[in-house]
Amino acid sequence: MKRSRPIFLSLLCLVGMVSLLPAAEAPTYEHDVAPILRKYCVGCHGEAEPEGEQSLHSFEALQERTSEVPLIDKQHPEKSRLLTVMTGATEPRMPPEDELAPSEKEVALIKAWLASGMKRSEKPESAWKLDVPSIPSQSAVRPLSALAVSPDGKELALGSYGKVELFSLNEAGAFDRTNPGQVIEKLPGKITAIHFSSDGQQLAIATGVTGLAGDALLIDRKTGEVVRSFQGHTDILYDAEISPDGKLLATCGYDRLITIWDLATGEKKHELKGHNGAVYDVGFSPDSRFLVSASADDTCKVWRVADGVRLDTLPQPLKEVYTCAFSPDGKTIVCGGADNNLRVWQFVAQHGPKINPMIYARFAHEGPVQRIAFNEDGTKLFSVGNDLTIKLWDTTTYSELKLWANRPEIAMAAGYAPQTHSLYLGRLDGEVDRLTWSPDELATANSATSHAVTTVPIPASNMGSIAEQEPNDSIENAQVVSFPAKITGKIAGEAPGPDVDFYRFTAKAGQAWVLEINAARSKSPLDSHLSIYHVDGSPVERIKLQATRESYFTFRGKDDSISDDFRVFIWEEMKLNEYLYSNGEVARLWLHPRGPDSGFRVYPGQGKRWGYFDTTPLAHALGEPCYVVEPLAPGQEVLPNGLPVFTLYYENDDESRRTMGDDSRLFFTAPADGDYLVKVRDVRDFEGDNFTYELIARPRKEDFHVDLATKDLNVAAGGAREILFRCSRSDNFDGEIRIDISGLPEGFTATTPITIEPGQIEASGVIQATSSTATVAEDVVKQIKIQATAMPEGQEVTHEVAGFKKIDVRKTPKLAIRIEPAEGGAQPLPSTEEGPLEFEVHAGETIMLKVVAQRNELNGNIDFGKEGSGRNLPFAVNVANLGLNGLLMMDGQDEREFFITADEVAEPTSRLFHLKTGVDGGHATAPVLLHVLPK
Repeated sequence: MKRSRPIFLSLLCLVGMVSLLPAAEAPTYEHDVAPILRKYCVGCHGEAEPEGEQSLHSFEALQERTSEVPLIDKQHPEKSRLLTVMTGATEPRMPPEDELAPSEKEVALIKAWLASGMKRSEKPESAWKLDVPSIPSQSAVRPLSALAVSPDGKELALGSYGKVELFSLNEAGAFDRTNPGQVIEKLPGKITAIHFSSDGQQLAIATGVTGLAGDALLIDRKTGEVVRSFQGHTDILYDAEISPDGKLLATCGYDRLITIWDLATGEKKHELKGHNGAVYDVGFSPDSRFLVSASADDTCKVWRVADGVRLDTLPQPLKEVYTCAFSPDGKTIVCGGADNNLRVWQFVAQHGPKINPMIYARFAHEGPVQRIAFNEDGTKLFSVGNDLTIKLWDTTTYSELKLWANRPEIAMAAGYAPQTHSLYLGRLDGEVDRLTWSPDELATANSATSHAVTTVPIPASNMGSIAEQEPNDSIENAQVVSFPAKITGKIAGEAPGPDVDFYRFTAKAGQAWVLEINAARSKSPLDSHLSIYHVDGSPVERIKLQATRESYFTFRGKDDSISDDFRVFIWEEMKLNEYLYSNGEVARLWLHPRGPDSGFRVYPGQGKRWGYFDTTPLAHALGEPCYVVEPLAPGQEVLPNGLPVFTLYYENDDESRRTMGDDSRLFFTAPADGDYLVKVRDVRDFEGDNFTYELIARPRKEDFHVDLATKDLNVAAGGAREILFRCSRSDNFDGEIRIDISGLPEGFTATTPITIEPGQIEASGVIQATSSTATVAEDVVKQIKIQATAMPEGQEVTHEVAGFKKIDVRKTPKLAIRIEPAEGGAQPLPSTEEGPLEFEVHAGETIMLKVVAQRNELNGNIDFGKEGSGRNLPFAVNVANLGLNGLLMMDGQDEREFFITADEVAEPTSRLFHLKTGVDGGHATAPVLLHVLPK
């Protein structure tokens, strides 16, 4: 009490002094109280998520009663809770003891304001005055923070602090910066966005004062007069955009809110809440029905304008999102931001909340992406980065078309004029850049970059037998040989250092040679390595790979064989069939992770993984970097994107398809006429007299071999059983293989032809037996004919396939299974009564079907498998949403719904598929025809 008395007396004195002021100088909320509350209180008691549900951010908020005791007691102002918590007369004292508290003078001002009737300022300009110390600017530069081009391409609007200028553009797109046609001045703060209406008659300006309020102004283009002001945001605005139909205005700002206004009346129609950070940008769909927003909370959100419902949150960005837009056709959404990436989503939520799949993710700049702008038809997109680069993208695949590098200053605003193919950029130094491009220019640049070598046939000749002749351990004394040849040698020498063997040969441009070592397979201790060099000793380049995504291995490392559980960072942004580069190895993505406790499968999808471009699969550590890469065509210009470009040379350690153990195989296509060197060594630099090898150099000859994996067949009478074919591919033949089955005995049918898709190694079908069939005699089984046909090197080749050994028929099966339409799922297409059920699925979509079981005194679960349960589905089409148990029908159940998802990369095709189970000796459903359609 002794310590509180002097404070109390001081407050009395100060209050007395304030009470002696003339009435005109009585404290006001705007001038005296609001600055105190902002300084000490609003940090915790702001508009968004206020502590104790009590907000102090505005005069109106002070009037609201959110507890039993009101903040302001108009009958007894001195007892107002707003005052008593500051003096300590009411618990808890505010601000807390560990926070900065108002001075005695500031508390006295609040008490005097309460006592004088809580007056407000009569000066309208005070609404835009933030009570902070004035710091004079030391720079004459006024950065351009907003820019827009009128729809007719005749006017350019530039925004800087407190001012917007409109300039006339001539037919060539030029303008006189010293002669603005209109100047809109005395705006409250920084101009953050300018947008013209679709008819070009009006423009919207976003502005405000940081920490105070935001304002959107609707301006008449002809007169420059303010038509209407839209106020209500409690912090600066970052965007104000007019809907394409000219009826609405969408505003957003630092207060995390998005507001939809009626443009004609100024009425607030919807306030969209949901972002947890500042909202930097909004964009309407072309039909004005939807809105996308970009936020500092690392997300974009999609909203339905009519009722303000949030349709989806797009969570993939890793940092703040600065810019977003619908494509001109309304089918996709694009964003960019602080994680340096462009991301593209397919917009599918037109009819209600729905997940919009991300279809592209591109590492765009070495700094944040500040702005994006489409051209008039949406086939091109400009991205503006603060790394001083501008890029032009082809929106069919979001591949780079053109780079403008080393710009003089960062651009924070951009606008596109289709009339002159011009992109205008507003820079931080106050200057305007104008970049132009033309379709003819791009076509010329692209055609000039192709220098692919055409493969040419190698004249037939006998393979020679050659013995190694020492010394051949250097480029200078390389042994001269002629291909084709079989060279016998050994890695052993008397010279200091590890022994190597060089052979010099001549090749014509486009000749495709296969060089392979036979050592480990012949029990030699040599662990071989092959490489090709020019005669000057430089390695021969095979291909360049440009990284488009960066990542790293998570959860655990990988050995050199595993083809499953490739867990990598931001796997959601990777696509099937993309190449994954890691420490010199190139793998290829085959199947997406099936849940949180799984990773990618890489090719071939089973067994030991394959390497591509003759790279050898290696072990990889946890946390090791990896990259999604794209092959560049020979001679193609490399457009820098901030990620590495890897050059692969002609070399191989262990054969990449894993069929030759530790022996090497290299596919070499000569880039030009001339002499080349092949180098043989032990990869460990070991040597010895028993380190012998054969080096075989032969022309490449594509081929294939098909095996029937289910030679012993046991099928239920009236049922079906799966038949499975696997292939091996020679010399990197990756084409389609067709399998035909003929000569089946009466009562049996099979799916034929069965097709092994390009790049894949297996396919399956079903063989069905009528209820009256019996076990097939051995001599009848031998009459069944199976042939495999493909087109290696463009020539049709047919191989016989070893057929069935026996076909037994079970007469009293306890189970029969079939696929049917599910209620509320996909419905079958019209088809003949004899034909299979037919369904359609678009790439990127999921359909629902069901499997029905007819049990005949059969109890227990019926297991249809896990990720491979959809048998013979096309590549990139799988049974989805399986969970840990896979596709399982529990004991007592007779049907189970299941889902088929076609990945966005799935190619249009029609293919028979089925389900199978091992229960009751094994069963399969009748095949169903699935049509995969473009997305």
